[in-house]
Formats: sequence, C-alpha cells, structure tokens
Amino acid sequence: MEVKETDIQGIKIIKPKIFEDSRGYFFESYNKKTLEDIIGGVEFIQDNQSLSEYGTIRGLHYQLAPYAQAKLVRVLQGKIYDIAVDIRENSPTYGKHFGIELSEENKIQLFIPKGFAHGFSVLSPKAIVLYKTDEFYFKDSERGIKYNDPELGIDWKVEPEKSILSCKDKVLPTFKEAEKNFHL
Repeated sequence: MEVKETDIQGIKIIKPKIFEDSRGYFFESYNKKTLEDIIGGVEFIQDNQSLSEYGTIRGLHYQLAPYAQAKLVRVLQGKIYDIAVDIRENSPTYGKHFGIELSEENKIQLFIPKGFAHGFSVLSPKAIVLYKTDEFYFKDSERGIKYNDPELGIDWKVEPEKSILSCKDKVLPTFKEAEKNFHL
C-alpha cells in the first residue's frame, strides 16, 4: 500500500497495490497488520455501507468522545467527494477541511482519525460507499455540522439546486454552534 500524508495531521490517503491482467484486477482492501503500521493501533469493529444517487450530501457527522469513531472510507461503485473537518479544538488546523475524490476507478481509501466531522457528496449517477469504524454507532453521542456553513466554505462539487439532503442534515448547527469535545 502507498500512503500519503495530508496537510491535516492524522488524515491519510491510502492507495492499495493493484494487480491487473486480462481477467480484471485484485487488491487487498484491508490488511490489519499493514494498516497497524500505517495508522497505529486502530481496530475496526463495524462496517457501514450506503447507496446514494447523484447530488446526495451526507454529513457532516461525528460522535462525541468517548464514542468517537475513526473511519476508513472507500467507494465500491461510482464516485464521491469525501470531506473531513478538523474539530479538535487545540489543533493548528481546527476548522480546516480536507477533501478528496474517491472512486471505484482510483480505489483510494481515506483514513480519518477521531476528532473529525465527516461527510461526502455523490458525483456519479449512483455511489456505493463502504467505511469501517473503530467504535460502534451510539445514537446519544451522534452530532453534526451544517454542510454549507459559510465559515467552513466547503465546495461539495455539486450544484446547490441539485443537492439532496436528509431532513436531519438540513437542520444541523453551524460549526460555531456544534457541540464538540475533542482535543489534539
């Protein structure tokens, strides 16, 4: 696996080694030992999968500590623009975001540590997204930040009039208003 660091401490771009021939391709999408070398002692315990259509924006979501989740995100079908926002209050990149296109073609995976809000927009007609987490879903700890908060200034790569959001995501608080309890 090839690993690239990003401008935000902790977020890593992981590109698997792909073996292609006339039959198609093969790659290891998950190898516990290899990932331990890359991201430390994170142990993934839950897989989540979603199917969404073009223009869908999911996020920005996170769980408060002690139920915070690290995530390993990849796309099985289609293409998304994946976003992570640093919500660690004493981080030098607090309030900054990182975005990357993940697709079935590039097979890139994004590792997002605890202390980040996460979301994505769908850029293809449909997209199937799979992500691993190192903590179970805990409803009482679930929080979020409004996707179009002007302070964050995220370009979701989808025309606003074509954006599709859940009722829950439409009423999330702004970055300043959102409850956060993370520190670097």
